[in-house]
Parts: sequence; structure tokens; C-alpha cells
Amino acid sequence: MTQLDTEWVRAQFPAFSEPSLQGQAFFENAGGSYTCQPVIDRLFRFYTQRKVQPYAPYEASRLGGEEMDEARTRMAAILGVAPDELSFGPSTTQNTYVLAQAFAQLMEPGEAIVVTNQDHEANSGPWRRLSDRGIEVREWRVNAETGALDPEDLESLLDEKVRLVCFPHCSNVVGQINPVVEITALAHAAGAFVCVDGVSYAPHGFADVGALGPDIYLFSAYKTYGPHQGVMVIRRPLAELLPNQGHVFNADSLYKRFTPAGPDHAQVAACAGMADYIDAFHAHHIGGDAPAAERGTAVHDLMRAHETALLQPLLDEVRARNSVRLIGPSKAEGRAPTVALALNRNAEEAAAALAEHGIMAGGGDFYAGRALTAMGVDLDKGVLRLSFTHYTTKAEIDQLLTALDVVL
Repeated sequence: MTQLDTEWVRAQFPAFSEPSLQGQAFFENAGGSYTCQPVIDRLFRFYTQRKVQPYAPYEASRLGGEEMDEARTRMAAILGVAPDELSFGPSTTQNTYVLAQAFAQLMEPGEAIVVTNQDHEANSGPWRRLSDRGIEVREWRVNAETGALDPEDLESLLDEKVRLVCFPHCSNVVGQINPVVEITALAHAAGAFVCVDGVSYAPHGFADVGALGPDIYLFSAYKTYGPHQGVMVIRRPLAELLPNQGHVFNADSLYKRFTPAGPDHAQVAACAGMADYIDAFHAHHIGGDAPAAERGTAVHDLMRAHETALLQPLLDEVRARNSVRLIGPSKAEGRAPTVALALNRNAEEAAAALAEHGIMAGGGDFYAGRALTAMGVDLDKGVLRLSFTHYTTKAEIDQLLTALDVVL
């Protein structure tokens, strides 16, 4: 198929047949997506049939361990990396914090890292705290008008002292998709490692991390139709260089080195349901045999095409209003369907008003206060954020536009 079959897609998500949610259109997907049926099925099976300590020789334990390994192996294949280069943790925030502690042990006082003020706090705060260890923190700043990051500005920050460059695949308020390949190449040429926060991008299609080239790529499974787990890719050369942060007896296991606490076994196993969904999506829309990373890319492209077509009318509607400031680009190509609006009123109150029209959205700073402040947004008012993903329909966009006419 050349177009996304929304009827088939929505049939894979129980939320769309849930009576209590009928008539409501979900536009807070940047905060967390609906969960697909394969994930729910795997989670239920694990809790009812496998809820024992995994990897022991008895049947329930053996099967539980196999399902956990299946999740890591299949998701790694979709992301284009080796199975032991992918690990799970309780959240992306926690995963980033653990990585920051590892870099603190690796780096020497006087060495530097680069962070942005476009980031969600999870991929900024833990790295900025390294200044307490004598590490220099350099800030790659957004354009105050557009919210964009200019790679030329990064070049001026790079020198032989920089060991790590951290930036988002796309911001959770600006929405613009950053050129990961270009930025990674700049950082690597300067001798620095690269950490990409993919939390706001991954809900719109899994990236081929192997092709993009960063050393670290992080995202949250609860925003990609799965359970509440953080998914973390650390490529082998860096993972072997960084000091072990896990138990001493796990030091030789690449995917256990950066998860000090044991993961939630059931939720890890349930993450294989995300791979089930991608495979079923590919089979329904495209068909044929292809390597996992190619299937993931094909699904990604179809999701993005659908989202882009729905996004432009929304951008046109809000851009035309004098009382609204659209944060980020006004063209759907090159941005995620995460639309933040600065209003002349409190954004949380606007979100509450939209709820009366069956629109589920949010207002606030969304832990992106640095970016919004840099762009002159009043944090007391915050922004109204309207975010959707590939299971959103044109009818829901029309419902949103009608509600905006009333509320704005």
C-alpha cells in the first residue's frame, strides 16, 4: 500500500474500542502513546505464566528469559544494531543519569561536553551536573526566533577538549527534526562521542540507529506503543570504554553494564510486542521478506508520510492566528507532529477548555523550560501542546480544528 490503512492500525490498539474513550481525540501523544495489543498480550502472559525469576532451568523461568532475550534481539535488529548494544532501564531519564555517571569516571577535569538548550531536561540536566566534577559544560543554543539548532554554531564549540556532544533527534516543543547524520559527523571529526535523545522522534517511526551513526541513542518505550521502559543503544566501542555501572559480576555483559538495577522482567519481555506490531504493520501494508532494519525503515516512512499529510492543515490553521505563536517550523516536512503554541492566556486553561470538546491535550513547559525561555515564552503561561502519531485520523484533526476555532 502507498497509504496508511488507519482502520487496520486502530484495530491494533484497544484504546480505540474502549467505551470510556469514545468521542475523544488523543493529542498528547508526545507525553505517552496508546499501547498496542501485542504488547498488552505479552505483558499479560508474562504476569500470568512467567512471573518467576528468569533464566533458571525450569520451564516457566526458561520461557521468561527467552522472551526477554527476544525483545532485545528483535528491537536491536529493527534499530540496526547488535543485540548486546541495546539495553532496557526503568526510564530514559534514569538511563541518561547512569550514563552521565559513567562519563564522569571516564573524563578528566578540564575536558568538556556539549549540551543544547533545545533539549528536554532528561538529556540536559544529568550532563550539566558534571560541572560539579570539574567538567566544562558548553551550551549549543537555539535560534531565539525559530528554536532551531544550527550545526555551524556547534562547530565553533568543538575542539580537542570536547569528549561528548548531546542533542535531541527532535525537540519535544520545537518539533524540528535535527540532521543527526550531519551533526554526528561533525562531532566524530572533532574526536567526540555523540548521544542522541530520540524520545520525541521514535513515536513517529523507529530510526535505523546503525545508519545514523551516533554512539548513544535513547528513547522511551511507553511513547512507542509499549510498556514504561527506557530503551538505550550504546555502540560497542563506547560501551567497552566506559566504566561498568552495574554489578561487578555483570561487567563483561555489554547490555548489563549500564543498568545497575535489575530491569522489570515483564516489561522487557513485553517490548517484543513493539516488534510484533512493526512486523504486522509491514506485512499488512507492504509485504514480502526484508531484513528487520529495512522493515522498520519502510514502516517509519509510511508512518511519517501519513503524519506529514495530517500535520500541514494544523500548522496552517494556527499560523494564521494573530493571538497564537507557533513554536518551530510552519512546514510539515522536516518536523514531528508535535505542535507547541504560545498563547495570550494560560496554556493549561486552554487545554482544559479543549477537553470540553473531546480533545485530550496538555499545557505547561513539558520539561523544556530552557528552550522556551530562550525563545521568550512566558513559562507562567506555558505552551499548549498538540501532538499526534500515525494512528490519528483526518476526522480527529478536523475535530481538533473545530475545537480550536472555539477555544482560541
